[in-house]
Amino acid sequence: MRIIVIGAGIVGVSTAYRLQQGGHDVTLLDKGAVGMGCSFGNGGAISPDLCVPIALPGMLRRVPRWFADPLGPLVVRWSHLPRALPWMVRWIREGKDIQKVRANSNALRALHRRALMDYREMLGPDYSQHIEETGQIYVWQNDRSGPVEILAKTLREEHGVKAERLDSAEIQRIDPHLNPIYKNGLHFPENGHTLNPLRLVEALAERFRAHGGRIINDEFVSFSITSGAARSAKCVNGSYDAQAFVLATGIDGATMASRLGDSVSIQAERGYHVMLPAPNIRPSIKISNRDHMFGLTPMRDGVRISGTVEIANAAAPPNYKRAEALLTRAQEMYPSLNTEGATFWMGSRPSTPDSLPIVDRATTAHNVIYAFGHGHSGLTGAPMTARIVQALIEDAQPPIDAAPFRHSRF
Repeated sequence: MRIIVIGAGIVGVSTAYRLQQGGHDVTLLDKGAVGMGCSFGNGGAISPDLCVPIALPGMLRRVPRWFADPLGPLVVRWSHLPRALPWMVRWIREGKDIQKVRANSNALRALHRRALMDYREMLGPDYSQHIEETGQIYVWQNDRSGPVEILAKTLREEHGVKAERLDSAEIQRIDPHLNPIYKNGLHFPENGHTLNPLRLVEALAERFRAHGGRIINDEFVSFSITSGAARSAKCVNGSYDAQAFVLATGIDGATMASRLGDSVSIQAERGYHVMLPAPNIRPSIKISNRDHMFGLTPMRDGVRISGTVEIANAAAPPNYKRAEALLTRAQEMYPSLNTEGATFWMGSRPSTPDSLPIVDRATTAHNVIYAFGHGHSGLTGAPMTARIVQALIEDAQPPIDAAPFRHSRF
């Protein structure tokens, strides 16, 4: 089958490669270079154990405290509030219903649990050049045993996630460079991270191209649709015919879906990163500061500090004071951190209220498949998303229950 995958981030590239390995004739289409959206700037975590949705009972009580700090972990640009409000209301509702929380957790675990295994299969002998399975840790300065943490612990236990409690001495044993003020931690030994998010995407794209895949730089505009099926992808520089299409367009997915008759709830959760090329010291492991909701990742080209959520229009100018705040917090964790040569970046996570992506057929064009909305976990969710897309295109049984990812839930 001739297939065009629109969007060359980690989801699009993984999907194109998976479809190609299934025997299809695949073209990858993007207006920019491969991997240069959120796939370039994310924190690098690959977390098979990620099964806790962001919307949880009790989470709402933390929001006023976060809002009080303009450089804190969560901020809303007030000019954008009227447009963001429906998404925020739905996020609140998702967190109030414990049955919905459990259903979302089940779907996340199914989507993520094979991530490292699938990357190992896709990358073959190059796997260790791109991914380290050294685990991840969360740290807190003080005891965090409130209702949110207790529920998160329960959800992990229900899914058999291995999470080891750490005291200050154990944290120091794992990461002796860390400031000893952190007294509580969790160790996830079965998680990992990529050494360079962009190179991971590029490596998969190179394998795709080496097996005959085509990569075209052009800007998608719309589909030509007749008799309930898309016939071609109309772009700025031409049209491209195919028998099936995949929309893996990240934050632009909601707009494109609306043109196909589907209303989905996607909000740009803008995140920032700081890249330190010569940090002097490196975290020994991918580490998340759960007091301030950001993380540090040891990468091949330095240390990446990433996190925060800024609810705003994706096209609004960046506020790099948020990146500077990340840098200040990171220096509190690692006082010897060298910040010379720091570079800043901002990108828009395509987030849904329930933390689940949209992987489904379009209503008005049965041969268009959506594959977007992965929020904070695109690197982890991409491999299984690719498997679900392949099953939908081939009219086969998906490897996991795909019902939670339908667009009709909105």
